[in-house]
Amino acid sequence: MAQIFPKWTNYIPLIGGAVAPLALGTVVAAFWYWGSPWFTDVGYAPTQPIPYSHKLHVGDLGLDCRYCHNTVEHASRAAIPPTATCMNCHANVLKESPRLAPLREAMATDQPVPWIRIHQLPDYAYFDHSVHVAAGVGCATCHGRVDQMAVVSLHAPLSMSWCLDCHRDPVPSLRPPSQVTNMAWDKDTANYDPARDPERKRPVTELHPPLHCSGCHR
Repeated sequence: MAQIFPKWTNYIPLIGGAVAPLALGTVVAAFWYWGSPWFTDVGYAPTQPIPYSHKLHVGDLGLDCRYCHNTVEHASRAAIPPTATCMNCHANVLKESPRLAPLREAMATDQPVPWIRIHQLPDYAYFDHSVHVAAGVGCATCHGRVDQMAVVSLHAPLSMSWCLDCHRDPVPSLRPPSQVTNMAWDKDTANYDPARDPERKRPVTELHPPLHCSGCHR
């Protein structure tokens, strides 16, 4: 009885068995990268209503993060500075600048400047800035070197896996509490060992970042 299919078709299952895992791996890798926050979110830098430069204010002028974000040590949220904080300087500095017209209008109408939030977490994820600051996690760890950013962009994905990596091993992210807002502080240059830091109020051995779901999903 003659063969219905040519002999080369006998190799189709073998070829399929070899190609299918590669194709599946490629699809998974594509979704993992192009669908991840590293690709979709990192680098997000919306145009703000006022072209505020962190590079100028923080990097060149030396403003401390806590001057504007004054709740970061005591509350879960880092406050967006009120218009009055900006006007402490700009009532006298560049007070006629066209770029600061929205600031002057906000002050005159007693309305907040409609800043566009960059670092956002979903409503079902709980995050407390004060806890992280008290533990000695520097601003630059999550926000990057904002002192070098004329336009602030999202530095880290702020995804669950990214946060858990730090919670599993927080020591590399720790610094002296007095250096939390120091953007230029470097762990290696400082030869810092948090376990021997007399400045710390809580020993490193007492830090137990939650790894269970209810720690962040409350």
